[in-house]
Amino acid sequence: MENLKIILASSSPRRKELLKKIGLSFKIKKSSVNEHFKVKLKPHLFAEYWAEKKAKSISKSNKNSLIIGADTIVVINGLILGKPADKQESIAMLKRLSGNVHEVITGVSIIYRKLDLIDTFHSTTKIFFNRCDEKSLKEYIKNEEPFDKAGSYGIQDSIAKYIKKIDGCYYNALGFPISKFHDRYNLILKAIKDANPN
Repeated sequence: MENLKIILASSSPRRKELLKKIGLSFKIKKSSVNEHFKVKLKPHLFAEYWAEKKAKSISKSNKNSLIIGADTIVVINGLILGKPADKQESIAMLKRLSGNVHEVITGVSIIYRKLDLIDTFHSTTKIFFNRCDEKSLKEYIKNEEPFDKAGSYGIQDSIAKYIKKIDGCYYNALGFPISKFHDRYNLILKAIKDANPN
């Protein structure tokens, strides 16, 4: 649909790059919603909750636009890790992940308020980490400064040398499940076209 305006409710450079990979034309409006951990939900519902919150906050003043919201978390042994607040929290997160298996969960919400269309879903990727020594982790934090990333690391960064195996969508681990999104996005487009046949 040529006239449909699309807004990504995220300033994440990785999500921006991934959406461009599939030829989507969109504007960026960062949501003012700040995630917190007072919301007591299972991890996948937690990610979906905040993805939808972000999309809804932008959709309120953009009823004729298709809004895409997303939220990525890292989960280990049921504990949700968001973005680290400082270097100390960053090293603590990475030491927790070292030598263990964790999940990267991204919640995605697609909203078209004009027709009250909301599709919120998630994708999960398992990451198997080799053991990393503290010196290497501190060096990684110093060089990469992963403070804008859930779990304090980016799978595309130099820390990739410690990743033993990935089970699931690689792009989801980057912060956006492109294939799953593409399928759901096309269903939303079809619903919009069916409602506006002319």
